Amino acid sequence: MHRRYQEAIEAYSRSPRLSPAIWNKMGIAYQMMFNAKDAARCYNQSLKLNPRNSQVINNLATVYDSEKNFRAGERYYRKALRLDPNSALILRNLGSNLLSQHKFKKGDEVYRQAVAIDPRIFDQHSGISVQNPASVEDRGVLHFYMAKGCVIGGNPVCAIQNLRMALNEGYTSAKKVADDQSFASLRDLPDFKQMIASESEHQ
Repeated sequence: MHRRYQEAIEAYSRSPRLSPAIWNKMGIAYQMMFNAKDAARCYNQSLKLNPRNSQVINNLATVYDSEKNFRAGERYYRKALRLDPNSALILRNLGSNLLSQHKFKKGDEVYRQAVAIDPRIFDQHSGISVQNPASVEDRGVLHFYMAKGCVIGGNPVCAIQNLRMALNEGYTSAKKVADDQSFASLRDLPDFKQMIASESEHQ
């Protein structure tokens, strides 16, 4: 995969005209190779040519998040939202950013806004997305609140998947999940019952 991204960058760089879109694609390729410095350079070049592209601003924000500079990331997500306030992807990324800063209430609110626009925003989707924080506890937080968002979006499969990950990361317990009214609609589902029973045996 590293070689493929490197080949893509070389192909893009040979373009007779380095447009904002090409700079953005090179940024994504660098970011996929975990080269934050060159990714940011390409995104900034794209924004010099087209400063009002909300998706490129969002991508730049994810670079800051990957470097744990969450304040800068938040600033750029909010800038992107001023240009595209109905982007569920940008709202999802901002929600993850806020949760990573332990702004749990604000992060939950932003997740709810994202789900209101796109009920399946926590499923697989296109576009650069926030990398989970390094700490185990923070990863659990993100999955727990994503599970709540999935319930609101009417997606029980997504909710249970994220709850499993939150439990695996040790953020919450089977009893707390079972008692949480946010997940009341899942209680009669066989997969939910199996998850709670399995986790309860190990706690």
